[in-house]
Amino acid sequence: MPQPIRTTTRWVREGAPEATPRPPLGTAILRGLANRCPNCGQAHVFDGYLRVVKECAHCGIPLGDLRADDAPPYITLLLVGHIVVALLIAVERAFSPSTATEVAIFLPLTAVLILGLLRPIKGATVGAMLALGFLRHPPAV
Repeated sequence: MPQPIRTTTRWVREGAPEATPRPPLGTAILRGLANRCPNCGQAHVFDGYLRVVKECAHCGIPLGDLRADDAPPYITLLLVGHIVVALLIAVERAFSPSTATEVAIFLPLTAVLILGLLRPIKGATVGAMLALGFLRHPPAV
């Protein structure tokens, strides 16, 4: 079985350059889901609810250069839409509740799922972007 190709990227942090291998895709995504730096897994990815830190406090990787933009909301809405619509159809067929009851159940459920999943999905997106090489390299020293 061929070995995966691992590239080494140099990050400059307060003077001395450090060689850091890029993490595998699965590891980077799981670390991002857990709100950890996708590179080292030690420090937090976010400074607030959705603002990505400028650089990792532990390894110095410039995470602020990774711009996830519209991918996390799109993925979140896609997942939540499938979950909520499936539940809505199942409840409608099984119980036939009134429209007011459905609204009272499914609007808050949708809001909670979106707010609960958006941050981990954004972290996973940042991790995937790092592992796939979307990070701009620092200028040569």
